[in-house]
Amino acid sequence: MSYFIDRMMYFVQEQETFANGHGITTNENRGWEKAYRDRWAHDKVVRSTHGVNCTGSCSWKIYVKNGLITWETQQTDYPRTRPDLPNHEPRGCARGASYSWYIYSANRLKYPLIRKRLLSLWREAKETAASPVDAWASIQKDPELRKEYQQMRGRGGFVRAEWDEVNEIIAAANIYTIKAHGPDRVIGFSPIPAMSMVSYAAGSRYLSLLGGVCMSFYDWYCDLPPSSPQTWGEQTDVPESADWYNAGFIIMWGSNVPQTRTPDAHFMTEARYKGTQVVTITPDYSEASKFGDIWLNPRQGTDAALGMAMGHVILREFHLEKPSEYFDHYCRTYTDMPFLVKLERRGDKFVPGRFLRASDFDDSLGEQVNPEWKTVCLDERTGHITVPTGSIGFRWGEDGKWNILPKNARSGEDILPQKTLLGRHDDVVPVAFPYFAGQTHEHDYFQPSANEEILYRNLPVKMMDLKGEKVAVVTVFDMLCANYGLEREGLGSDNVASSYDQNVPYTPKWQESITGVPAEKVIQVARAFAQNAHITKGKSMIIIGAAMNHWYHMDMNYRSAINMLAFCGCVGQSGGGWAHYVGQEKLRPQTGWAPLAFALDWNRPPRQQNSTSFFYAHTDQWRYETLKVGDVLSPLANKERWNGSLVDCNIRAERMGWLPSAPQLQENPIDLVKQAEQAGQDPIAHVIGRLKSGDLRMSCEDPDHPDNWPRNLFVWRSNLLGSSGKGHEYFLKHLLGTQHGVQGKDLGSEGSVRSSDVVWHDEAPQGKLDLLVTLDFRMSTTCVYSDIVLPTASWYEKNDLNTSDMHPFIHPLSRAIDPVWQSRSDWEIYKGLAKKFSELSVGHLGVEKEIVLTPIQHDTPGELAQPDVKEWRKGECDALPGKTMPAMKVVERDYPATYERFTTLGPLMEKLGNGGKGISWNTDHEVDFLKKLNGEKSGKAKIETDIDACEVILSLAPETNGEVAVKSWAALSKITGLDHTHLALPKEEEKIRFRDIQAQPRKIISSPTWSGLESEHVCYNAGYTNVHEYIPWRTLTGRQQLYQDHPWMIDFGEGLVTYRPPINTHTVQMMLEKHGKESPTVLLNFITPHQKWGIHSTYTDNLHMLTLSRGGPIVWMSEVDAKKVHVKDNDWVEVFNTNGAIVARAVVSQRINEGMMLMYHAQEKLTHTPGSKITGARGGIHNSVTRATVKPTHMIGAYAQQSYGFNYYGTVGSNRDEFVIVRRMEKVDWMDDDSATKVEAAE
Repeated sequence: MSYFIDRMMYFVQEQETFANGHGITTNENRGWEKAYRDRWAHDKVVRSTHGVNCTGSCSWKIYVKNGLITWETQQTDYPRTRPDLPNHEPRGCARGASYSWYIYSANRLKYPLIRKRLLSLWREAKETAASPVDAWASIQKDPELRKEYQQMRGRGGFVRAEWDEVNEIIAAANIYTIKAHGPDRVIGFSPIPAMSMVSYAAGSRYLSLLGGVCMSFYDWYCDLPPSSPQTWGEQTDVPESADWYNAGFIIMWGSNVPQTRTPDAHFMTEARYKGTQVVTITPDYSEASKFGDIWLNPRQGTDAALGMAMGHVILREFHLEKPSEYFDHYCRTYTDMPFLVKLERRGDKFVPGRFLRASDFDDSLGEQVNPEWKTVCLDERTGHITVPTGSIGFRWGEDGKWNILPKNARSGEDILPQKTLLGRHDDVVPVAFPYFAGQTHEHDYFQPSANEEILYRNLPVKMMDLKGEKVAVVTVFDMLCANYGLEREGLGSDNVASSYDQNVPYTPKWQESITGVPAEKVIQVARAFAQNAHITKGKSMIIIGAAMNHWYHMDMNYRSAINMLAFCGCVGQSGGGWAHYVGQEKLRPQTGWAPLAFALDWNRPPRQQNSTSFFYAHTDQWRYETLKVGDVLSPLANKERWNGSLVDCNIRAERMGWLPSAPQLQENPIDLVKQAEQAGQDPIAHVIGRLKSGDLRMSCEDPDHPDNWPRNLFVWRSNLLGSSGKGHEYFLKHLLGTQHGVQGKDLGSEGSVRSSDVVWHDEAPQGKLDLLVTLDFRMSTTCVYSDIVLPTASWYEKNDLNTSDMHPFIHPLSRAIDPVWQSRSDWEIYKGLAKKFSELSVGHLGVEKEIVLTPIQHDTPGELAQPDVKEWRKGECDALPGKTMPAMKVVERDYPATYERFTTLGPLMEKLGNGGKGISWNTDHEVDFLKKLNGEKSGKAKIETDIDACEVILSLAPETNGEVAVKSWAALSKITGLDHTHLALPKEEEKIRFRDIQAQPRKIISSPTWSGLESEHVCYNAGYTNVHEYIPWRTLTGRQQLYQDHPWMIDFGEGLVTYRPPINTHTVQMMLEKHGKESPTVLLNFITPHQKWGIHSTYTDNLHMLTLSRGGPIVWMSEVDAKKVHVKDNDWVEVFNTNGAIVARAVVSQRINEGMMLMYHAQEKLTHTPGSKITGARGGIHNSVTRATVKPTHMIGAYAQQSYGFNYYGTVGSNRDEFVIVRRMEKVDWMDDDSATKVEAAE
């Protein structure tokens, strides 16, 4: 108070002046400034970052005072870039600057929580049970007891618990599940390991030691573009953001760089200042749109039509009329354009078939090893058929010829692959191409372009004598020209265009009615894009976002853009290529992380599952499927071969070993081994025999049978139910068995008739999960629906590793303070569970053997397993593990030693070594080093702490250990026959330690795991080593593959890129009939882009971000649509269809297209969410009105690049084809009345 009085007395004080009145002498007390100065005082500054899947991976200073975090600011000590590039600073955004709000907020989880009813049941059961495992068993064996707590999920009723008790419950549940049902009924979901590698590895290591299942995320998030593996055999390797600056022309296509790549956007704006032309392609006027010199706004979901029209222009002007010498050389060398394809005769017409292989010739062209996997072309210089090096047949079984130098594999002579047969052809034949753009949409929103469903176009062919049969063959380039509708001299034909003004598929004029983009704009952009690439030799870039990947026919969107880049020689050139950015996908030290994460040091193989197929089956979304297989088949396909439904296609894929299964077999895999041993049989032969007889079934064939339910689910580092869960309400109904908003009915008797492989139950189960455990630092939607919630440390309270696609540095997460309240790091939580599991397993589980099924994997010899599609179940071939069905292996697990194994590095690292992506190397030196660094326990390197775990990753990975990098390049060199070790030799002595990156971010070392270089001469750019080191892409041809020849690709009309309109989901008509007359309604296409007020669901409940936004759930709609239903800005609206309902405020904006609604994800129903009149519950999340739908082409496996890999290839959770009904809410129900909804008190 005295300081305040001093301030008040200021104007009555007598003051002495000096310097002729220019100065005043004062004697006032300045102690009042102490409070201000103390506000910014701190004891220490710690480097950390945010594990939030934003791709920023920014380095932050965390200020700590008296053991408390006071604030954070951006670090500014990144290593400088080259003199010709801008630096990486500033890195950060308003979201990161507000993260510390969470640490001490009311949203923070402070203690372990458990559902009250479950705890009561548990304590009661323990009083009479012989052991905790028996106590859990008694609850699960009583359906009414299970239902008692399941039905309260999401309705409150949590009580505080102690760590010892919750660990005991979880461990007992895991042991009972393994004992009664099998370890593959214990499931774990956690996404994006790159954002906090050790935290991910903690859970996945625990699960893998048990034999549990680790779920994929990249495909489930719909961030995985299957077009990337299809084209390159690689899943989304991309340029770092600094390489944008090297581009001469940038298209930002569906990527909102300023909003979603905030720390990196400066590279794009600085490139513009340098003179780079920028074109933005977005349906709405996004934040990126204003950065475009040209803005194209196609109707959402029609991007493939736009891309096809641009490709038409590029092919016409730069490949046919005035061929670019650079483009021509690039396409001959680095794409499949010169390779020959067989045409299959259909009457007097032809259709594209399989690539011509060496095995098609009498003598296999002299190729003895894998001739059926060696593609061929013509040598333009000699006119002879030749087998070039580099196709996938050279990758396995022989060394030294897996490279893409243009050479004859037998003679070693240089060749000039012949790109076109025109002028050297034997005949001109009509070839059929499927056309889908004439299909009508159920709501007449997506405009069709009428034409015949089969287009015939003439092609030049060579007639080949193949084992006594005359077969017409054609080059991929000639097929592409015909597919794009280009008229060529001497070929004639209908359905081709000589002018851009002709309304012929796929001209600029043709796309106008579909996309709404003027033809002259398409021509202008395509021409400028290609001209820049021609002049700069490939420095044209497409920055592309996941928005285009969320449509059912996503591959067509992406492949139309990828083709543009290939046509112009941009991929693998600095400043050019495909810059696909979604989540924080690039786990740079991947091969060092994988052994830790999946316990490969103790057991191989691990169980890994693609999440989309899993959730589609186990949330019973397949039972509501309105899309028929015939709806998406090509008109050229034999429809008689395609009986059944989409889930039946998935089942076939699992049986043939294309996709993984979880659970795997209808019986406990431990029991199966015991049965075989008791019968004196080999366990694998025993299982195969029973499968063939039908006595044993795969679990996927009957997902609703209790024997096949997933039983325990761990969710960590994720908000599965509040963010990524497409078909949210189906999760609640069928997986959790609680209150839900599903409005539609399943297919009923129609489902039974339509199904060919799946077992249809008249009544679908509700409540498959026995236990849902979530680890989080905040009370998310997933936590609300969980049975047990464990409080985990935040990003400032643990030690971990973090990398990104956007820059080449590896970052630490650092423990600035101890975890607050009773929270623990993920590593400590799972370590504690492992310890309790080991204790409780005694007497229930010992050293057990089980049989593990794995799909046929990419980057293994198995990717050559199935040149043809044959099903053992149908008797078309024998059941051969790893060849015609999943691979099988008997794995031994020591369950009482789970804790010991969790905390030590196992013997397989020395016995089998390490590797990745098809190569391997010895790790003895690294294991010995880790013993010295981390210390030893029982003769093995310790992994007791999170820092120990970090050091394991850093020591084993070539990206952070120069010695390992050289070994890995040497291993690849043996296969390619070219020396690549020079790429890492200068860094051989460099070994990055955890304390090094805490001092300053460190740039990683180049490794063959990735296709770009970490160099002082070029920025990281994907495909760089393929182009400059002649390392093949991991595809059938070894080149960028623009034609996909798998029979399923051809049957579904996607051998070549084409435009396919959004599908009909049939989710609104029933609801219109039921509710359409209650008030004015409008039908809108519902899409869910990324927002700027949060990162996924994190930050959307942050008070700072809520203040910047509107404080709760919002949807965006156009002024035109709002007027139709009398909605004004900030009115509450109800958004619904048969999947469920959402209640949110409307943001009415002219930036939104008519017919479209945006709901930025992920806005949870935890903050300011009123009730829905439709469901009678609080108004849902963005995925309450969606349902996942799988696509058969994403199920393909055992076929070169189209083989399964974890987070590489598989079914994808698309959700943007959906439509919703929107109406204004006359009355907002906040559900304050206790009778409005049944909740459970926590007393």
